[in-house]
Amino acid sequence: MSRITHVGFADESHWNTGRFRSIGMVTIPLSFLENMEYCLRQMLSESDISEFKWKKLDGAKERFAAEKLCHWAVENVCSDQFRVDVLVWDIYDRRHKITMRDDIANLQRMYYHLFRNVLRARWPSDAVWKLCPDEHTAMEWGTLHSFLSNASYSVEVEQSLFTENKFQNQLRKEFGIDDIEPVSSQMHPLLQVADLFAGLAVFSHDKFDNYNRWSKSDDLLDLPLFNDANAANIPSRSSVERFRVLKKFDKMCKQRELGVSLRSKCGLWTPKPENPINFWMYEPQHSEDKAPQKDGDERRKIIN
Repeated sequence: MSRITHVGFADESHWNTGRFRSIGMVTIPLSFLENMEYCLRQMLSESDISEFKWKKLDGAKERFAAEKLCHWAVENVCSDQFRVDVLVWDIYDRRHKITMRDDIANLQRMYYHLFRNVLRARWPSDAVWKLCPDEHTAMEWGTLHSFLSNASYSVEVEQSLFTENKFQNQLRKEFGIDDIEPVSSQMHPLLQVADLFAGLAVFSHDKFDNYNRWSKSDDLLDLPLFNDANAANIPSRSSVERFRVLKKFDKMCKQRELGVSLRSKCGLWTPKPENPINFWMYEPQHSEDKAPQKDGDERRKIIN
């Protein structure tokens, strides 16, 4: 067995609901893993949080924990100890706005793009990886190895955002992935960091207009609670708590000059993908790049 040198933790957000979907991945050298997870456990314990989940962020306690995690992440990426990469896709674009889209198969392809553009492009080419996705997922991880080695699909996706659409003569069929082990988020706080940034990315795009109105209103900032979430332009309490996290994170990135933009794309986006916190929107690679569709049998079942 190859010696593991690097570890990646990946989690999805809204992979089959809503307009925007994402996968977040935290990648680090194995030598940093023990110390980082110890520090994160201490931080969460001090915040009285046993397990951070973006979907449960609806109060001040969870917000403070999220802000601490953001601050920790920003400080550590600045010391070149790890990366955060979040791939976001929009189901309203020409690739995804098709009938009978197969969201599970599409999720596989999005993982492929994330692996391809992070594991080899952002880390040493001889790195040997162990991937630790969240155990609660729609992905069939047992079939992923054969998917990654599918040469015909490799040809299809070789033109990428990060190579400026230049075709590579040597296809990367191997990603240096030695092991894939789904793990518990509660046991691995780095997976909770991946969950945070995957959720924050989707939220920033989905709620950007609401966030923009909120951030410009001094009156709303001063209101302690929003009891009538259905009133025009009045966000819910959970949205306000998440707006505050987004605003704080945006400020942190600007202070540390991380090159993360919030307003350019109406949501989190990193123009330079080599930056250590990288939010990127998937864009169709060519005219034939379409999301997979359900096969004939599945279509007939739904129609009947």
